[in-house]
Amino acid sequence: MVQMIMPKMGESVAEATILKWLKKEGDRIEADEPVLEIATDKVDSEVPSPAAGILSKRMFEEGQVVKVGEVIAMITAEGEVAKVSAPATPAPVAASTPAPVSSNGKVSAAPVSSEPISKSSSSGRFYSPLVRNIAKEEGITMAELETISGSGMNNRVTKTDILHHLEQRGQGGSTVAAPAKTAPAPIPTPAGSVAPSVSVGGSFEIIEMDRMRKLIADHMVMSKQTSPHVTSYIEADVTNLVKWRDKVKSEFEKREKEKITYTPIFIEAVCKAIKDYPMVNISVDGTRIIKKNFMNIGMATALPSGNLIVPVIKNADHLNLIGLTKAVNDLANRARINKLKPEEIQDGTFTITNVGTFGNVMGTPIINQPQVAILAVGAIRKKPAVIETPEGDTIGIRHMMFLSLSYDHRVVDGSLGGSFLRRIADYLEKFDINRGF
Repeated sequence: MVQMIMPKMGESVAEATILKWLKKEGDRIEADEPVLEIATDKVDSEVPSPAAGILSKRMFEEGQVVKVGEVIAMITAEGEVAKVSAPATPAPVAASTPAPVSSNGKVSAAPVSSEPISKSSSSGRFYSPLVRNIAKEEGITMAELETISGSGMNNRVTKTDILHHLEQRGQGGSTVAAPAKTAPAPIPTPAGSVAPSVSVGGSFEIIEMDRMRKLIADHMVMSKQTSPHVTSYIEADVTNLVKWRDKVKSEFEKREKEKITYTPIFIEAVCKAIKDYPMVNISVDGTRIIKKNFMNIGMATALPSGNLIVPVIKNADHLNLIGLTKAVNDLANRARINKLKPEEIQDGTFTITNVGTFGNVMGTPIINQPQVAILAVGAIRKKPAVIETPEGDTIGIRHMMFLSLSYDHRVVDGSLGGSFLRRIADYLEKFDINRGF
């Protein structure tokens, strides 16, 4: 019997949601054949079978959240005799038992329900095996189960929901009917703080966060709780860079069949600066600093849904400008149509976000954990500026932009963060207008 394990989908990803099973129990599958579709806050992907054989047992239902490393299915390898056992369920409590023990450890006076609990109700709500077992033990009927407000995806009742309902019932509290649409689950707040309450009336519209937005929210809150953020700013004169791109972009597209944007040029400058200041290319593990000897540059990409994803260019310092352009365009295009592979959003060591795309001149980005720094590049704008010449200073029209670097003050001090940011600006300002591709 071969165990099929929920794969690791990235350093910061601890769980995934099962979107769809592609195979039924009893189906024959080949090695590396997709068995199910899963989703994280980063990407949707298929999970292939580790071996050829028969899918003998699916351990989770569609819509359930599974932790990385858990067994999600059992496969009977070819040549084995399928020995599919029924899932372990709590032993039924006899109806004559005077005081059955509830799942929350308290004595319950409710008799065991003889009414079968279906995994899906007439209203369309899904009930997991765990919730159904608790309901049966505690004598909760299907009608009562339908009145419990669910905090899970699609109003799904979780273990926490049903145990909370049992506590209220044991205290004589009234049950709360589940609304057609539930309010969004609250985003975790820092320890010791209290989330402000929000009153909802007829002038408000409640919009449930989608799965990706909930996980992004959690990831952003975790980053702010983990790293003391500091942001440094600098303004750079990128006139030569702009003139060079204007000069070569038509020839570049004609020869390479790719449009050259500013992003690969920014990535090239960042890689050069990291070589000068390698202690920005690190991560933190407790009191240990892990220095990376490779440069995997993430680029924040806005999706049509309004969410964000960060595809990663692996070993970006090994690519020339043509290679960086092709990698940037390919990853950005596939990100927008949800065609990224899991490994293409993993193992980033530094991230760039282009807030100038939206006309913003600067930003204060949140660090993409477990990295320790992130660069925001603002819009390039024509401005009057002082130009120093051997004959004296003069005023001219220059292409200027702001760069802002957020960094983890636990390990990156102002001297290092500021010097690193200044070095990126230097490489952009000293761009060779006569260089080739």
